Amino acid sequence: MNQSDARLVLNTVLVVVALVVLRLVAAAWTPLTFDEAYYWMWSKHLAGGYYDHPPMVAYVIRAGTIIAGDTELGVRLVSILLALPMSFAVYQAAGILFGGRRVAATAAILLNVTLMAAVGLLIVTPDAPLLVASSFVLFFLAKVLETGRGLWWLAVGVAVGVALLSKYTALFFGPAILIWLIAVPRLRRWLISPWPYLGGVIAFAIFSPVILWNAEHNWVSFIKQMGRARIEDFKPAFIAELVPTQVAFATPLVFILGAMGLHAMMWRNAGAHAARTLVNAMFWTIVAYFVWHSLHARVEANWFAPVYPAFAVAAAFAGHLTKWDVRQKRLADFCLRWAAPSGILLFAFLIVQANTGWFTGYRRDATVRSVGIGWQQAAREIEAVRVRTGAGCVLAPDYGTTGWLAFYLPKGTCVAQQAQRIRWTNMPEPDAKLLAGKLLYVDDSAPTGRPFLKDFFARVENVGEVKRMRGPLVVETYWLFLLQDPKGEALDRSPPPELIR
Repeated sequence: MNQSDARLVLNTVLVVVALVVLRLVAAAWTPLTFDEAYYWMWSKHLAGGYYDHPPMVAYVIRAGTIIAGDTELGVRLVSILLALPMSFAVYQAAGILFGGRRVAATAAILLNVTLMAAVGLLIVTPDAPLLVASSFVLFFLAKVLETGRGLWWLAVGVAVGVALLSKYTALFFGPAILIWLIAVPRLRRWLISPWPYLGGVIAFAIFSPVILWNAEHNWVSFIKQMGRARIEDFKPAFIAELVPTQVAFATPLVFILGAMGLHAMMWRNAGAHAARTLVNAMFWTIVAYFVWHSLHARVEANWFAPVYPAFAVAAAFAGHLTKWDVRQKRLADFCLRWAAPSGILLFAFLIVQANTGWFTGYRRDATVRSVGIGWQQAAREIEAVRVRTGAGCVLAPDYGTTGWLAFYLPKGTCVAQQAQRIRWTNMPEPDAKLLAGKLLYVDDSAPTGRPFLKDFFARVENVGEVKRMRGPLVVETYWLFLLQDPKGEALDRSPPPELIR
């Protein structure tokens, strides 16, 4: 490695580490989202699977809280640190596929400055470990291409298995890899080799706890998630959301570079055919499904996480290896120069806005309901009402409020979701004695509460309200109801809708 290359590698490492530090600071400052609080509750009772997703997000959170405790930083710590191996994997993949440390360094940095990575690793969801595992799938497939050694298929199997433990979207890696092998003539020999299939066995073995958990729970998680693919009616309006949300999540300049790179890989001859085909297969296979899915249901922006490693490589390819005409070259150079600074500024803007509301004059924005701003104070007020009324347990109508209550109320407080008990099947049931006594129900629906509560309790009394604030903005109002004299079971144990159909 010459001096110039060594400096480039060092600068890349410093940029990635600086971005990790920035996320750690943001993590300690920003309250949990309702999803994170929910997954934090999972992490207290590890299992082979959960109602919504495979278990990797719970393992990641558990590791972080062992190190830094049950704090916002503890919940997010390991997820944020996973940016380091993710960056290494993308750096190596880009370097192998297209040669040169400049392309490799650019791919690693561009991935890190996207909101998909910057926010996606800060806010811990199943997409965080999936994004990291996807980077290693791409890296190990690049090693298969580079070395021609079958042993690398075992590493591919491990990476795909970990991706499957993160989210079911990883199932699309199978078709993507198959398309790649068929589309590149010199790779077709792997179709009759045992190595890819041994990798598949390893992936299946790693994923097997999820299968066993589902077998023990009437396949509910599989039915819930695979049922999303079922078309009940066409609503093509959702497709209009795809591009704008991905422009935001990629950040505009990285999105332009990535789109230019994908176009060049598809229609130009720059770069090796096998390398270009791999990037295209890893990107378009998953994108094609989500475009189809958007014809009948909303596709959340974060669902595209597994395509982002390939997208970052395509962006670096556009910036350094594609021959453009003068106007296109000027655009590519502009995007390359300003993608990282603009991405970092956008991330900082988002974090400050979510926590303070300054930039919109304290008005509502897309972050205000999902991020738990104001929950620390709200929890103190709810706890005061619980103590005053003598309630032994706090109930909530949804998993998000349940998660926030469990995280921000004093540790050890009995907290439970009154319905949808399938979500908590891995957790011990609340103490029956507590459920038989006074209960405090926290509800954000209406001052009158939920009428169905009278089907479960003889006495339902409004005992106060609590406002969750971000500065002067009332984010949500929670009405508090004292529940007494249960008519039977205090908790609604109706089966989930997936098992009723």
